[in-house]
Amino acid sequence: MSAPQQQQQQAPQGLDQFDEATRRELQNFLAQEQTKAALQTQVHAFTDRCWDLCIKGQPGARFSRGEEACLTNCVDRFLDSSLFIVKSLEERKGGHL
Repeated sequence: MSAPQQQQQQAPQGLDQFDEATRRELQNFLAQEQTKAALQTQVHAFTDRCWDLCIKGQPGARFSRGEEACLTNCVDRFLDSSLFIVKSLEERKGGHL
């Protein structure tokens, strides 16, 4: 069994005082919060990458046309990649059920 599967099956400490339905609800909430945190981390990394790629030197009051085009393209590629990954994972999950 992989580490994520083991972690998912083990109840966090302190949850044994709650009934099964409450434990499940709390575990679902924690999983959602972990997913949000992972997404936020990914967005920060993506922002840093696009900024470093597109913005050279100190930015002015407005982005130049080149900077704006670069940032737009970078964001679009990120979104395209993210959608592709999500769809692929959904297809794999659907195929294994």
